Amino acid sequence: MRRLPIYFLVDISESMVGTPVGQVQEGMRTIIQELRVDPYALETVYVSIIAFAGKATILSSLTELYKFYPPTFPVGGGTSLGKGLECLMNDMDQNIQKNTLEQKGDWKPIIFLFTDGNPTDEYSAAFRKWNEKYRKHCNLVAVSIGDNVDVLTLAQITDDILLLKETDPESFRKFFKWVTASIKTTSMSVNDTDNDEIKLAPVSNINLEKADPRNYCETVDENFVVLHGRCQNTKQDYLIKYIRGKQPAFYPKNNSGEFRLVGAYPIDKHSYASLSDGRRARINTAGLIGVPTCPCCGNQHAAVVCNCGNLFCVGENIYNECPWCGLSGTVGEAGPEGINISRGLG
Repeated sequence: MRRLPIYFLVDISESMVGTPVGQVQEGMRTIIQELRVDPYALETVYVSIIAFAGKATILSSLTELYKFYPPTFPVGGGTSLGKGLECLMNDMDQNIQKNTLEQKGDWKPIIFLFTDGNPTDEYSAAFRKWNEKYRKHCNLVAVSIGDNVDVLTLAQITDDILLLKETDPESFRKFFKWVTASIKTTSMSVNDTDNDEIKLAPVSNINLEKADPRNYCETVDENFVVLHGRCQNTKQDYLIKYIRGKQPAFYPKNNSGEFRLVGAYPIDKHSYASLSDGRRARINTAGLIGVPTCPCCGNQHAAVVCNCGNLFCVGENIYNECPWCGLSGTVGEAGPEGINISRGLG
């Protein structure tokens, strides 16, 4: 019997802790439950889960659908996508059945890569190996959870890059229904037509869009830096605006920032999203002078960066919850070297 191998390559770095990793784990259970009642999937689908943080590990080896039980997802330090990809390639070498003169091997494996950040390891060798030996023999779909992932990095290993910008429970629920529908459609196709190309389900009515790497050229207005934040209390969005210029005399002499604060302004997030092209650039916080209060609730700091990469406001509470991803914890210092954050194009 020819198998349809489905691999889930899942980022379990620290930034996934809390709501994201919990939603992925719940989503995996939903996928398996729904696939088990589909006769085409039950006949052909085999599932494996590989997780990566600073290191990569196989949480579940390739197993036929009716015997598969989703594992518990741990969390680790780092985002070593290169190591995760190496682990995937090694496993496919050992477990994917190739064509022989006597019989046909497995259909093209489908890999769903879930990540919410950028690689922290040296990934170039793994990417090169993937592109030279595996890419044309697999269907890799990369999914950015949130908008902090560098699309141009993922574009080096796949043409199918999807953006799940909202990470609330309802968006995750709809997303995993989409994953399930895509697997069902592909399993039906391989059974009926012997076509082993992935058949992705439509992305209408869900907060999921395909990324075009050509839109991520990072051409920015160098006169301004604009940051996109969300109020922890009201959940309303706002923009923080900085302008390039000379430092005022009253700023500390040791502050080397190039952009000084103009102000923070509440916005309607729906109209902002509808009129934006989705492209983002990066800037180091060491280049910014000044931090505003939240224009929506008055919290003292409106530019706190969550591990998910998004900005929100904090006040006097010791523990705070990110309104973007639901991660909660205490606030720390970035240090004089600053951190790289997402910015608009101006």
